Amino acid sequence: MKKSAPVFPIVMLLLSIFTIPAFAGEENDYFDRGYEKHLQGDLKAAIKDYSKAIEKNPGFAMAYQMRGAAWQRMKVFEKAINDFSMVIAFGEPYFQAVGYYNRGIAKNMSGDFFGAIADFSGTIALDRKMAAAYFHRGIAKSRTGDNFGRIEDFREAARLGDVTAEKWLNIYYPSWKQPVAAVPPPIPAN
Repeated sequence: MKKSAPVFPIVMLLLSIFTIPAFAGEENDYFDRGYEKHLQGDLKAAIKDYSKAIEKNPGFAMAYQMRGAAWQRMKVFEKAINDFSMVIAFGEPYFQAVGYYNRGIAKNMSGDFFGAIADFSGTIALDRKMAAAYFHRGIAKSRTGDNFGRIEDFREAARLGDVTAEKWLNIYYPSWKQPVAAVPPPIPAN
C-alpha cells in the first residue's frame, strides 16, 4: 500500500478543469514561469516565482497550491502545510477541498495522523465524491489504531471507484461488500 499520494496529479487535474484566468499583470507571468520550472523539476526556482506571484497577489490560491506542492515534494512539510492552509483560506469551495486534501497528505507524510484525519474529513465535507480523501483518511486512521475506521473509509473509497482500496479490501477483507453490523455480536459465555 502506498504511503501517500502525490499532490501534483491533483493540481494537474485542477489546471485541466479550470483554466487559470489571466490575472492582471505580473503575478500571472510569475506563476507561469514558476509552473514551467516546476514541470522541469527545478523546484527551488519554481518556489521563487510562485512567491513573487503571491507578493503581487496575496490571494492567489493557485500559486499557494503549486508552491505547497513544490515544498511537499521537497519534504518541507511545514511550509507545504502553511501554503495549503492559504489555499483553504483563499480558494473557492472545490479548491478548498483540494487544499484540505493536500494538507492532509502533507500531515500524513509528516506523521500528524490526527491532523491528517481532520483535513481529509474537511475534504469530504466539501466533496463527498473524492475517493482519494476516503482512502488516505483510512490510511491515517490505521496509523492511529482505528482499524474499523480504516476499513469503513476504504469501503467508501472503493465504492467511489478507488481501485487501490478495492484491491486491498479484496485481499485482506474479502467480505467487504457485505453490510457491516452496527454492533458486533456478543461473545458467548462459557
